[in-house]
Amino acid sequence: MNAPSDKMAGSNRLLGALEIASRRRIDAYLEPLTLELGKVVCEAGGLLNHAYFPRGAVLSLLTVLENGSAIETANIGSEGAFGLFAAMYSRVSFNRCLVQFAGAADRCPIEWLRAEFKRSEHVRDLFVSYSETLLSQVQQTVACNALHSTEERMCRWLLMMHDRAEGEALPYTHEFLSHMLGANRKSVTLAALSLQNAGLISYRRGKIQVLDRAGLEKASCECYAMVRERFDAFLTPPSTAVKGDTKGRRPK
Repeated sequence: MNAPSDKMAGSNRLLGALEIASRRRIDAYLEPLTLELGKVVCEAGGLLNHAYFPRGAVLSLLTVLENGSAIETANIGSEGAFGLFAAMYSRVSFNRCLVQFAGAADRCPIEWLRAEFKRSEHVRDLFVSYSETLLSQVQQTVACNALHSTEERMCRWLLMMHDRAEGEALPYTHEFLSHMLGANRKSVTLAALSLQNAGLISYRRGKIQVLDRAGLEKASCECYAMVRERFDAFLTPPSTAVKGDTKGRRPK
């Protein structure tokens, strides 16, 4: 893994939210990488020596079952990081972490992040806020996989990837999508064909291009919008937390 090109390099929102003193200390130990599609960053149960901060790459967290099957429960782009739990509490990964979209990332040794976590209240608040937000994505994905159709779930997944790939074509086969969505290949093929016939996407030779973003959002379940709203707000505490409002959402 070599240093990323300028085209592939971007910024990471989590690193960008650090206070200046913390960022300077962490910057000294950041190592730039280019992550290749399909690379396993860490296996489930593996020991983590680094945390990864994507700057163009997208990482997929997969829950792996005893029989070897796996399903995606969350994905991580330039808004966040993989390995923060290791920096805070444990060095063992519960998930398999796979590169879902090739691109740039930085990695930092766990021990230096852990030292900064102990040193700075701001870093503690930021890491805990992000981790809570990532957990909300996991919970929403579980509900989505259980209750929504394959077509709705595919729309949600494609929208999340379209955000992170910044409009680039997505290099995925139907077989890969079936693994990510926890659906059989036939249902994924039928869902992709339906979206293509509706003019929402084009699919050719393992490349998916979003043609009608607004239409894809309309065809998606509510899960995409809810997760995106949560990630857009994780760098600042919600107003409800300040006001003490515990009523929460009500079903429509």
